[in-house]
Amino acid sequence: MASGDDYESLPESMHPAIHMAAGALAGVGEHCVMYPVDVVKTRMQCINPDPHANYRGIVHAIRQMMANEGIFRPVRGMHVVALAAGPAHALYFSCYERMKLLFSGSSQVGHNPIANGLAGCFATLFHDALMVPADAIKQRLQIYASPYSGAIDCLRKIRQREGLSVLYRSYTTQLTMNIPFHSVHLVTYELFQDYLNYARAYDPLSHVISGAGAGAIASAITTPLDVCKTLLNTQECCLAATGGPTCSVSRSSSGTAKTIAATQEARGLITAIRVIYIQGGLPAFFKGLTPRVLYQMPSTAVAWSCYEFFKHSFAGKPTIL
Repeated sequence: MASGDDYESLPESMHPAIHMAAGALAGVGEHCVMYPVDVVKTRMQCINPDPHANYRGIVHAIRQMMANEGIFRPVRGMHVVALAAGPAHALYFSCYERMKLLFSGSSQVGHNPIANGLAGCFATLFHDALMVPADAIKQRLQIYASPYSGAIDCLRKIRQREGLSVLYRSYTTQLTMNIPFHSVHLVTYELFQDYLNYARAYDPLSHVISGAGAGAIASAITTPLDVCKTLLNTQECCLAATGGPTCSVSRSSSGTAKTIAATQEARGLITAIRVIYIQGGLPAFFKGLTPRVLYQMPSTAVAWSCYEFFKHSFAGKPTIL
């Protein structure tokens, strides 16, 4: 059994600021390391992609972006998510550690899947409150032929044309996605740790494997909701009355082709689901599945590795570099 000096006993005596600092560093590392793959995922999830933005895969997409749009195009908007990820993940990890301890008790901390899942739900509320507007700006900068020169220009035009409230248009969708995502993610991570590192000692390899496995499973399950979030943030579906592009798709019925046009702007999860289904049926909800999973696996591995490392080192324990 674990002794009083074991690693997982740290949260009881550790100041919340340590969790916050470790979480902030982990969050920035997680989002920045795999950011180019996140750009590819956003473009692949577009309902009406530009003909110049049809890609065969992740490597082809990054090559095309660098060749046609500039060498730094795959990292455009990274500073936005980096600025938000620090405080968002500081709140996320500190809340998770505290709620996990509260729900499970000191003797079972980390070993109770229900407590871990509930702690993840509460942590997600704080995380998404900061990340949703950053994601909205980030994704508008990521799309092909983005009309914005940068984050400040994007924010200014949103305020002038749509109002700042649209930055939270995908908030309920993101919560609907991220609460199950983070619950599955955290429960799976702790289950992997139960198998690989039951004593919760500092073990970099187990943190990498657990983080990657948890990220892969959680991201695959919640991909349909991520597609809805991308639509709400990039809002490719414009009202037909504006003269802009409409969400339309040609379908054949009894040999007669007909076009179904969605003339309603997607303002929430239900309308987003309707638009996506009209456009491409059920397969459209899994667009970008591969880059999403390939993005999340190393991202969550980096996040947990960084978090566990800094949590350990800030507590004055020896670490392995």
